[in-house]
Amino acid sequence: MWRALAGRFASSRQAATRLVSMSGSGAEARGTLANKVALVTASTEGIGFAIAKRLAQDGAHVVISSRKQANVDRAVAQLQAENLTVSGLVCHVGKAEDRQRLIDVALERHGGIDILVSNAAVNPYFGSTLDATEDVWDKILDINVKATALLIKLVVPHMEKRGGGSIVIVSSVAAYLPFPGLGPYNVSKTALLGLTRTLAPELAPSNIRINSLAPGLIRTKFSSALWQDKAMGDKLMEAMKIQRIGDPSDCSGMVSFLCSPDANYITGETMVVAGGALSRL
Repeated sequence: MWRALAGRFASSRQAATRLVSMSGSGAEARGTLANKVALVTASTEGIGFAIAKRLAQDGAHVVISSRKQANVDRAVAQLQAENLTVSGLVCHVGKAEDRQRLIDVALERHGGIDILVSNAAVNPYFGSTLDATEDVWDKILDINVKATALLIKLVVPHMEKRGGGSIVIVSSVAAYLPFPGLGPYNVSKTALLGLTRTLAPELAPSNIRINSLAPGLIRTKFSSALWQDKAMGDKLMEAMKIQRIGDPSDCSGMVSFLCSPDANYITGETMVVAGGALSRL
């Protein structure tokens, strides 16, 4: 019995070592996504850029996008300078024609789609939740939730043609531990967890997995209002076991793992990368 348990422990330790190696940027992880085609929205800076870079490092052909051509050009040039297979285009995910063009361009350039990382989000409001206007609610839910669902709808038929695929929705630890002053945004990120759980059984028969990433306080321009305010940053830090603000690269390895064959038996889950902050509803 003890020999069997020792064998199981060794196997578990080897699996854990393999997962840890994927979270770094070393050569061990290269090739895990070889020749896969990945779309990453809002991927010219911050978490999205880090994810796009990591997927490309791991062998994927990555199509990045954002709302501004200058940002797309800069990000593509930076990643291509590192000999990564990356292209890009302008895509405002709130516009139906832009979502369709993103799909069409990926098919034209690469012949199919294997991976979608939905990272685009907005937050035009800070204050009391009940003071948020209808326009604020509409904009946040349209971009953060509805556009994500509609983009997935466009991608799924093409993943089915490839025999399967992987979708990762970037939510937030705010889905579990609401950020102060960001009520409508918090609600939208909680809704994405529900979207993930709802779609998982619907997509499983097509061999398409869908999971969510819930980053905590990450040092990006998008979250700067939180971490640049010392009082608010200190308050948020109290909820974290690892006493530092996260970097975008802290999220990218987890996404690469979720898109890789090592995660073939994982769907409908949310992976929290939040320094040990509370992550239960």
